Amino acid sequence: MGYPGRAVAGWKGWTLLLWVAAVSCILADGRRVRQARCPAGCTCTKDNALCENVRSVPHAFPSDVVSLSFVKSGFNEIVGGSFVHTPALQLLLFTANTLDLIDEDSFMGLPHLEYLFIENNQIASISPHAFRGLKALIHLSLAYNNLETLPRDVFKGMDALTKVDLRGNNLICDCKLKWLVEWMHHTNATLDQIYCSGPPVHQGKKINDLLPHSFDCIIAEFASYQSLKFESISVGAFAFGEDQFVVFAQPFAGTCSFLEWDHVEMTFRTYDTIESTSTVVCKPMVIDDHLFVIVAQLFGGSHIYKRDTSANRFIKIQDIDILKIRKPNDIETFVIDGESFFVIADSSKAGSTTVYKWNGNGFYSHQSLHPWFRDTDVEYLEISGKPHLILSSSSQRPVVYQWNRSKKQFERRTDIPDMEDVFSVKHFQVKGELFICLTRFIGDSKVMRWDGAMFKEVQTFPSRGSMVFQPVSVGNWQYSILGSDYSLTQVYQWDAETSQFVPSQELNIQAPRAFSLVSIDSRVFLLASSFKGKTQIYEHLMIDLSN
Repeated sequence: MGYPGRAVAGWKGWTLLLWVAAVSCILADGRRVRQARCPAGCTCTKDNALCENVRSVPHAFPSDVVSLSFVKSGFNEIVGGSFVHTPALQLLLFTANTLDLIDEDSFMGLPHLEYLFIENNQIASISPHAFRGLKALIHLSLAYNNLETLPRDVFKGMDALTKVDLRGNNLICDCKLKWLVEWMHHTNATLDQIYCSGPPVHQGKKINDLLPHSFDCIIAEFASYQSLKFESISVGAFAFGEDQFVVFAQPFAGTCSFLEWDHVEMTFRTYDTIESTSTVVCKPMVIDDHLFVIVAQLFGGSHIYKRDTSANRFIKIQDIDILKIRKPNDIETFVIDGESFFVIADSSKAGSTTVYKWNGNGFYSHQSLHPWFRDTDVEYLEISGKPHLILSSSSQRPVVYQWNRSKKQFERRTDIPDMEDVFSVKHFQVKGELFICLTRFIGDSKVMRWDGAMFKEVQTFPSRGSMVFQPVSVGNWQYSILGSDYSLTQVYQWDAETSQFVPSQELNIQAPRAFSLVSIDSRVFLLASSFKGKTQIYEHLMIDLSN
C-alpha cells in the first residue's frame, strides 16, 4: 500500500507550479507584444532611430528612442499630433525631405523635446501654432528652406529657447515680419546673421540690424459708415457753439439739410433745414459767435440766413443782388485782417463773380472781379503769406488774383498757362509747399506746385466725367479724391518719397460733386455728396499691417 494523501498533494503542487509558469510565459509574451518594433524604412539602435524614404510619420517606435531623424522622406507636411506616441523624444531632425508645410500642433505631446532641426527642406508655410507645447525646446533650426515670412508669435510660449537658426531662407522684411524684429530685441535666444530678400527698402540688410521703427506699417482707408437717402450737390462741415454740424445742398428737394452727430446712436441725424429753390450751395459762416448761412439758388435769387438761437431756427436776413449773381456755382468764405468776406462765383453770361464783406449789420457788395467769364469755381488761399483768389472759368484759363492791402481790393496777378477748361481748383500744403488740384471734366486733371513765381505741373490724372478733385488731409495723411460720373471715384494718397500721389482705394459714389471732412469724438468722417444717388459718409480708419 502506498500513501494516497501524499500522492494527491504532490500532484496538486506540480499543477500549481505549471500554472504559475504558464502565467509567467503569457505575461512575458504580453510584454513582448507591447514593445514596439522599429518601423519599416527606419533603422533603430538603442536610443536612436533613422527613417529614410518613408511616406509618412510612423506612429510607433521603441520606447527607449529619444532621437529621431527623417531623411529624404516622401511626405509633404507634418500634420498635427504626428508625435503623440513618442513622448520621450529629446531630438527631432528633418533634412533633405520634400516637406513644404508644418501644420498646427505638429509637435504636441513632446514635453521633453530640446532640439528640433527642420533643415534643407522645402518649407514655405508654417502654421501659427505649429510649435505649441514645446516648452522645453532650446534649439530650433529652420535653416535652408523656402520661408518668406513667419506667422506672428510663432515662438510664443517657447521661453527656454536659446538658439534660432533662420539662415538660407528668402525672408521678406515687410510689416508681416515686424513682430520678429520686436521679438529679437526682447528674447534671450540668439539668431545667426540673416538677410532680407525684400522689399526694396530693406533688401540686402541684416534683419538683426533692423529696429521696430524701421517699418512703416500703418495704412488708412475710408470705410463706408452711413448712407443718406437723398441726393446732394455740395457739402460743408462747421463748428457752432460746442458742436459739429454738416450741411448738404439738395437741388431737387430745394433744401439745405443740416445734420448733427448723435452721440448715443453714433450716427448723423437731422438737425434742421432751410427751404429754398434749386439749391446749389449752402455755405455756413460763423462771425462773432453768430451763424450765417449763404444759400445760393439757380432760381429765385440767393439769400443769407442767420441762426436765431432763442427761437432755435434760421431766419432770412438779406437777399443777394440778383443783377450781379444770376447763376451761382460756388461760394468761399475767408477772413483778411480780421474782416469777414465771402465770394460767389457766377457762371452766367450776364453775372459777375462778386466779393461781399460783413459790415457789422449785414453783407454788402465789396468788389466785382470780372463779368462775362462764366466762372465755375473760386478758391481762396494764401501764397507767400498773401491772400489770393483763383477763379476757374469755362471761357478762359484759371486766373490768379492777389489782395492789395492798401486798396483792400483783389487785383489780377497772373493766369495758369496751358490749362483751359478747368472746372475747379482746390489747394493743399505738404511740408510748407503749396499745391493745387485742377479738375477737368474730360481730359487730364492735374496737380501743380507753386515754385515761388508760378504754378508748375507735378502730376496728371486721367479724368472721365470729373467735376471734383478734392484734396483732404487727416493728421499726417494727405489725400486727393478724383470723382467721376462714368466710373469709380479714385482716392490717391501722397507719397513723401516721390512727392506724388499714388492710388489708394476706390469708392462707389454716383456722380460725386463735393467732399468734406468732419472730426467728431476723435473720429474723422468723409462726407461725399452725390448728384444722382445716395449721399455717402465714410470713416477714416487706421490699420496696422503688422498685426
